[in-house]
Amino acid sequence: MNWLTRQNPWRLMLAVNVAVMSGVFIHKILLPPYVPYIHLLVDYHFGLVKRALIGAIVSLFTQKVPVWLVFALSGAVWLITAGLFVKLFRRTFGFDDAHLPLFIFTAGSPFFLKNFMHTLGHFDIYGCLFAIVLLLVPAHSTGFVLLAALFSIILVLIHHIHLLMYVPSIAVIVVLRHYLAVGFNRANIAVGVASLIALGVLFMALQFWGTIPLPEADFVAYLKTRMADPSRTDLLGFSYIWYQPLATEVSDTWARMPSNILGVPVFALLIWLHTPLWRYFFDLIRWLASDVHQRIVVAGIIGVSAAYLIMFAMVFDYSRWISNWAVCLFLILHAVKTLPSSKKVSSIAGDDRKTSILGWIVTLIPRVGVIRPF
Repeated sequence: MNWLTRQNPWRLMLAVNVAVMSGVFIHKILLPPYVPYIHLLVDYHFGLVKRALIGAIVSLFTQKVPVWLVFALSGAVWLITAGLFVKLFRRTFGFDDAHLPLFIFTAGSPFFLKNFMHTLGHFDIYGCLFAIVLLLVPAHSTGFVLLAALFSIILVLIHHIHLLMYVPSIAVIVVLRHYLAVGFNRANIAVGVASLIALGVLFMALQFWGTIPLPEADFVAYLKTRMADPSRTDLLGFSYIWYQPLATEVSDTWARMPSNILGVPVFALLIWLHTPLWRYFFDLIRWLASDVHQRIVVAGIIGVSAAYLIMFAMVFDYSRWISNWAVCLFLILHAVKTLPSSKKVSSIAGDDRKTSILGWIVTLIPRVGVIRPF
């Protein structure tokens, strides 16, 4: 029982994290899946439509969608994502006691797996999953760039906001793992440029021409034909998002800004609680062997952060955006760790009292939320 003693608090934090995640899951399945369920109903019946890929895939297997499928499908994706992250962490750092605090500040963060549990059924986790896969597979061939392009296209088809949410992080991972490792040549440059152009065209098509080409009442009538229980009309209340133009989304976001901006100090506090992690990340970047690598990593982080700032101005799901921004940094950390370093960087000090206190606070926070903190 030594792992339960005060001499090894990080293993106890790991067990508490599992308990907290279980509690979040039980709470989540008791809530109606308003937004996630309707996404399983919308398909390509009316042509190319934004936010319809997951529903189109579901329609290949069943024409009647039960409510429980939201939790079954999203739960399976969550388990795969969690399992692959554990595999990634083991490969990058290992699971010795020296790196256990780092695992707690990433996998146990309220920004990451716990918040993905709270947002079961939303599309965010697919970007994280694809990014983890790209951190695990070999990256030396041009096929790696093609795979990243394919993943990015799939993400934009799942939801066009992925162009800002996870595609920038995928681009950073491709640059760090492929281009910095093998260099730039005609083939991988051509594939990269073509991928960017294709993504841009697809995004514009979905954003401006991906709306449903019939009145909303007729659209809702079609969705009812796909419901296992058509009487659950309360689950169709978000059908308007397939008709909402970008200008309306931006207008709604800025209308809510005065109240939503009150959550910024809370987000700042949550970020500060991860100080040991950010300090370790900074040291990894500072001691990279190449100045060019340092500048590219910093530029990549700035680019990813800028994309999230644009999202903050366009869509008001602030808790989700700040959580996914942190997850992107967690994943980029793994890519940075693979770059040549001029000095061995010590991991987070597990015996530091302040670090342990922060670790416990991070462990006990169950999630961040969707719009406002908690």
